[in-house]
Amino acid sequence: MGIVRFGTLVLGVSLLAACGGGSNTVGDGGTSPGPDPGPGGDSGCTGSCANANSFLTPDDLRTIIAQAVAEASAQNTPATITIVDRVGNVLATYRMTGARRTQRVDSQRGVDGGLEGLEIPSELTAIAKAITSVYFSSEGNAFTSRTAGQVAQEHFNPGDITAPSGPLFGVQFSQLPCSDISARFDGVGPSAGPHRSPIGIAADPGGVPLYKAGVPVGAIGVSADEIYGVDTFAGDVDRNLDEYIALAGTFGFAAPTDRRADRITAGGLSLRFTDVEFNQLARNPASAPAFATLGPGVGEVFAIPGFFSGTISRGLAFGQVESGIRPDPVNFPGLDAFVVDDGTGTNRFPPRAGTEATGALTANEVLVLMRESLAVANRTRAQVRKPLGSPAGETIVVVDSNGVVLGIVRSRDALVDAVDVTTQKARTAAFFSGGFAAADLDGVAPVALFDGALDLAGGRLALTTATTRDPFAYVTALRAFVPANNALADGAVAYSTRAIGNLSRPFYPDGVQGRPPGPLSLPIAQWSVFNTGLELDLDYTQAALFLAFYLQQLGLAVSVDGTDLPALGEAPRNCTGIDRLPNGITLFGGGVPIYRNGALVGAIGASGDGTDQSDLVAFLGLHNAGVSLGTGVGNAPTTMRADRLSPQGARLLYVQCPQSPFIGSNEQYVCEGK
Repeated sequence: MGIVRFGTLVLGVSLLAACGGGSNTVGDGGTSPGPDPGPGGDSGCTGSCANANSFLTPDDLRTIIAQAVAEASAQNTPATITIVDRVGNVLATYRMTGARRTQRVDSQRGVDGGLEGLEIPSELTAIAKAITSVYFSSEGNAFTSRTAGQVAQEHFNPGDITAPSGPLFGVQFSQLPCSDISARFDGVGPSAGPHRSPIGIAADPGGVPLYKAGVPVGAIGVSADEIYGVDTFAGDVDRNLDEYIALAGTFGFAAPTDRRADRITAGGLSLRFTDVEFNQLARNPASAPAFATLGPGVGEVFAIPGFFSGTISRGLAFGQVESGIRPDPVNFPGLDAFVVDDGTGTNRFPPRAGTEATGALTANEVLVLMRESLAVANRTRAQVRKPLGSPAGETIVVVDSNGVVLGIVRSRDALVDAVDVTTQKARTAAFFSGGFAAADLDGVAPVALFDGALDLAGGRLALTTATTRDPFAYVTALRAFVPANNALADGAVAYSTRAIGNLSRPFYPDGVQGRPPGPLSLPIAQWSVFNTGLELDLDYTQAALFLAFYLQQLGLAVSVDGTDLPALGEAPRNCTGIDRLPNGITLFGGGVPIYRNGALVGAIGASGDGTDQSDLVAFLGLHNAGVSLGTGVGNAPTTMRADRLSPQGARLLYVQCPQSPFIGSNEQYVCEGK
């Protein structure tokens, strides 16, 4: 038995030894075109190939599992294998006999605290890896969980200590199980998404997207080795068994070669896809024994409380009403716009008025904001999408100053992760720009850290209070850092998500070794992607309670300081305890506050095809909408913007727009003077 720290939850190494199995039945799946004849190949898709037949069938799922099992057997490493569809429905989970029941969180940086040392059930890490890889992929780009880890660390590329942080720094704390945006499993089968991840976005290799005819239709996630971590050095080639097994599963469903991350650059650097190719596998996936030959001694399909019923089911067709993402030509004529649907044809986030007592955005203003921003996206050259010269695929979210979502719209082939992340961006910009942020943070109870041990024989997880961390301490640190005695209480500064991200890096200025951390970050000696600072602390308690709830579903008792917790309910739709930030915050560009005649009335976020591109879509879309409306709505007055501040002698950034962003145009510096 091992002892590990997870703030308000501690888990043991043999966590799921008493976990039961599940059904091996197969659902009624319909039909879909078969897989490409072999791995790879080029794609002629430019974002419009997905159709009603673009989904994984039960036979596809059985083939993928069988290929992964064959590689795991050849590597003598039994695995837990999970497959999801494009909107995050878990379609199948298979556990081989003898597979590890947990993976240990370890950034390999020698850091203690946060999520470091946590033993997470392997089925949950596998789901997170699969969701990450499919949510980060599109017809224009195929990314893996390895790619996600590359762009989320304190240096880009990882291991280059002279470089600033990754373009998606902090993205790992999105898609959380407590999100109010991400959908939940209905207990029966696949349903409208996008769906949540049990532990957020994975930085650990072992998640690889699945394609059919150039269209991403899902992903495979594998957990087989001991570590749930992150590749902290991009300059070498790793032998990661999770990744080997996952790649084998994608044979015949592999990403088009020209769309893989290793054919795409960001900031002049090549991205990573996998550190293994098909010809390096221990076994040819084409020769894998059929799924029907895998008897009980090999493994079983099993249920996952809150995620999978135990019955293999077909995936949902992306872009169709059933998937939760469908077109809306009525509100957005000529813009090829898509919205988030409840699966019945009803838009979950139609344009609506703000909730402030005075000065609130009207429903029409919200609609114009979304239209103008999507129009900018359709003109903007994508950063991480092939073929070169493709328009950016972006998701746009408008919120009011209370964090209420007033509308969501997206490009046809935008990344799925952006639905939750973009909402985080908009809420983050509105929250820190308001005069209420300090009081709201002061109202959050100190985050309790516990020690404890799991007694499997007694069926108990016993926790004892060790220490606490107070979120308001970050407010105190920011006030000293800026400096401003009333920061976050007077609404005097308009903070973009890029500015808040600057203040949340373990070095300030970003990437400069030997400099102190930003006031919203932990010092580098304590920092890792699993122990960041305010961003994690706000989500810590609900993340812990969700895992405690999950353990209870497996029949374990959980006690705190000698008192048994009552039967816990499903995770609430609020990760932070702050009404304005129910799905947490994010730390990279693409979110700016909205003002009416100098008064904060909300924020707009954009995300999907390059961080600078997202800054452009949000900032310029807001400006253009303000000009069109003529109602006083627009960007923050220049005198209020965070880039007027130079804490520690280094100026904060507000937005960073691409130099020459538009397709078929030489127009430059399009954000200047706005």
